[in-house]
Amino acid sequence: MSATVPTPAIAAAPRDVQRHPLLRRLAHWSLVLAIVIMLGSGWRIYNDVPILPFEFPLWATLGGNPDASYAQHNESGTASAIAWHLAGMWLLLFGFLLYVIHSAATRHLTRDLLPVSPRAFLRDFTAAASFRLGHRLGEYNMVQRVFYWGVLFAMAMMFLTGLAIWKPVQFYPLTFLFGGFDIARIVHFFFMASIVGFMVIHVALVILVPRTLVAMVTGEAFAPAHGEHG
Repeated sequence: MSATVPTPAIAAAPRDVQRHPLLRRLAHWSLVLAIVIMLGSGWRIYNDVPILPFEFPLWATLGGNPDASYAQHNESGTASAIAWHLAGMWLLLFGFLLYVIHSAATRHLTRDLLPVSPRAFLRDFTAAASFRLGHRLGEYNMVQRVFYWGVLFAMAMMFLTGLAIWKPVQFYPLTFLFGGFDIARIVHFFFMASIVGFMVIHVALVILVPRTLVAMVTGEAFAPAHGEHG
């Protein structure tokens, strides 16, 4: 009676993987919702007292129907927009602190988003501009690292300038630090625009690499290992 020869195990094909823990995903989607609320309501507030010679279209703002608001409150919906804006502000702070604290505790910030260097950023940015920058699932190139740090800084500045505008008397030292109420509004607007720019680029990259969205929804995504795509 001959012995049975064991069948050798078939090695799994190497794969790249990207994982996002639950708390990081909660922070991410909280920030997404908060930014959408703050943009819509902020644009309605801006339209009430514009800084630049243009206004945002009504459909892109949050604050209710202007005619109904005039009939009930004798104003165009700015009061409702301010209420939405304050709600979005606290949600933004929650998502921001959750992301920073969790990412620091899990070493996501230092492991995945550091180091950064001007030379490497210029190299990757040039490659990205010419559509020659490769992407490996689970790794962050230098452009992504710089942009992530930039948007975190922009959100922090949005919160601080927002406090300076919201309570210029109670937070007078903060308002003074930003050059006064009017200058604080301009700084607030500038960082809002930078966040919008980040979102446009971020969404474009998600469209190009949709597996990154899968990871942020389900917690993980896989792709053939870099260099194994055939």
